[in-house]
Amino acid sequence: MSEKTKVALVSLGCAKNQVDAELMLSKLNKAGYKFVEEPGLSDITILHTCGFITAAKEEAIEWLNELITLKNEGTIKKICVTGCLSERYRDEFAKEYPEVDGIIGISDYENIAEHIAEIEKGERVVAFGDKEKHSMEGERILSTAPYYAYLRVADGCDNCCTYCAIPQIRGHFRSRTMENVLRDAKELCESGVKEVILIAQDTTRYGLDLYGKLMLPELLNKLCELDFKWIRLLYCYPERITDELIDVIKNQPKIVKYIDIPIQHCDGDILRRMNRKGDENSLRELIAKLRREIPGITLRTTFITGFPGETEEQFNRLGEFAEEMKFDRMGCFAYSEEENTPAAGFPDQVDEEVREHRKEILEEQQDTRVEAAFNAMIGETAEVVVEGYDRFIGYYFGRSAAFAPEIDGMIYFKADKKPAVGDFINIKFKRVVNNNLVGEAVE
Repeated sequence: MSEKTKVALVSLGCAKNQVDAELMLSKLNKAGYKFVEEPGLSDITILHTCGFITAAKEEAIEWLNELITLKNEGTIKKICVTGCLSERYRDEFAKEYPEVDGIIGISDYENIAEHIAEIEKGERVVAFGDKEKHSMEGERILSTAPYYAYLRVADGCDNCCTYCAIPQIRGHFRSRTMENVLRDAKELCESGVKEVILIAQDTTRYGLDLYGKLMLPELLNKLCELDFKWIRLLYCYPERITDELIDVIKNQPKIVKYIDIPIQHCDGDILRRMNRKGDENSLRELIAKLRREIPGITLRTTFITGFPGETEEQFNRLGEFAEEMKFDRMGCFAYSEEENTPAAGFPDQVDEEVREHRKEILEEQQDTRVEAAFNAMIGETAEVVVEGYDRFIGYYFGRSAAFAPEIDGMIYFKADKKPAVGDFINIKFKRVVNNNLVGEAVE
């Protein structure tokens, strides 16, 4: 390998995919490769894909076609595709994209440096192992800002929702040992990370496979012994949010009062067809309990519109439910018909335009609720982590504990004294502009 070999890595999709990319970056760094941010400046570009839903697949294919164009123009020499899409469509990639020099499944990341070396020599590499043995361990080069990082506690999924291809791609749910999770957490803390964000396909299931019981509360208590400022929870399934977990979130000051709960729908019949637990009553009880036990908690959720068989009445009920629950943050997806999933074979598919229209309706309703909630916050003060400065509008921006990175937007503010990225400062909210809180720094 030449010392001048330059590698670019484009990572798409979720935070869990991002952690895989960080593991690969570390292995490539140890092997002596030089990183560049722009694919057009690289010798070899790795496209780390997501293959969860149609929109993610389309994004990956658009990127791939752009890279192939760069290769044909001689701008880059080699292309390697990794991630969920390559795992899911390994045979199709090998046949349909002869311009791709490497197709590597999620189970073979440990050998990424060796595979890139083979590609550099002119070999075409197609490498897949056992996805059930996908390694979650190893050193990482963080691709997030230095003050926050993701901490993966498990991979794979056993929930088997009828619309979801993740079990096909990632295999069964597998927890990391608590020892390994805490080791990584300590290293993150020592490197200066102030906000650690726990992720998995189902974070609340952590430990059940290894220890025979749900271990997330115990893990959180141990993480609180480390010198983090914020500990955040994403991807918590409603049926596994126990009283013990609620107590830990409530009583541990380092755990931000924020929880992401992917509900997907409120109608009991739709939930059963999705192979998900609970119904509207159980969801209402959980949300009421969370708000009662943890005053001021920020609740985030996701919904799916146009799931097979969803009637106009069921959709309207979902809209009413969202309005009544007044979730602080909400993501919405039009149902994506994924091959080899049970739901794809359901006979009562909803028209794609109807799915999208229903999604837009929920999003517009949520925008109205958020605007009202933000206006009610004018005059309040919150601690914000500084994330940068927008020179075009002349404002700094950052997040409070009520905003998760990358998915929940920003708070914009003025400051007399220039703050550093990663500083935590108090911001008093003055107004709302385009559904963004705007304020100024206060002592």
